[in-house]
Amino acid sequence: MSQIFPTKGNLLAIKKTLHLAKIGYELMDRKRNILIRETMGLLDTAKEIQNSINTTYSDAYAALQLANMTLGICDDLANTIPVDNGLTLDFRSVMGVDIPIVHYEEKDITNLYGYSRTNAALDDAFSKFDKVKKLTVKLAEVENCVYRLANAIKKTQKRANALKNIIIPRFEGNVKFITDALEEKEREEFSRLKVIKKEKL
Repeated sequence: MSQIFPTKGNLLAIKKTLHLAKIGYELMDRKRNILIRETMGLLDTAKEIQNSINTTYSDAYAALQLANMTLGICDDLANTIPVDNGLTLDFRSVMGVDIPIVHYEEKDITNLYGYSRTNAALDDAFSKFDKVKKLTVKLAEVENCVYRLANAIKKTQKRANALKNIIIPRFEGNVKFITDALEEKEREEFSRLKVIKKEKL
């Protein structure tokens, strides 16, 4: 603090920087609040999807177990299902944070394994696992968004704390130091002028 030369020019410059630091802190605080609000909404969505997935997985495995009991182990039939490449990825920005948007191109469920060696239990299992796949895509998107937002909140909080607890107090201390030094200088100048005036009389 004492290394700053106490001039009016320095005082004005530091006051301007202090003002900008306070604006920066307010913006960081707003950004953090918006990110937290966005995250809370996504957490509710993630919880709902997770509950649906748990139920759907349970139903799907029960249906697969029934298919395995009626048809024998369905490995050969499972290999007839092609790999699904229907996912594409886009991004949207929330306060400078890139949030992924997963697009899933849904295809009509068609019988890919034929009718001669299968039954309705396998169709039911296939349908339920298809539903699990769609829910998993949605959950992956939401959880990735939450993860990215949480990281952004952490960084924003760190910057806001640095401004509030280190930078702003430092500038306020500098302003006080320069103001006190200039006031002391003015008092000395006033006393000197008084002495000079007395001597002239």
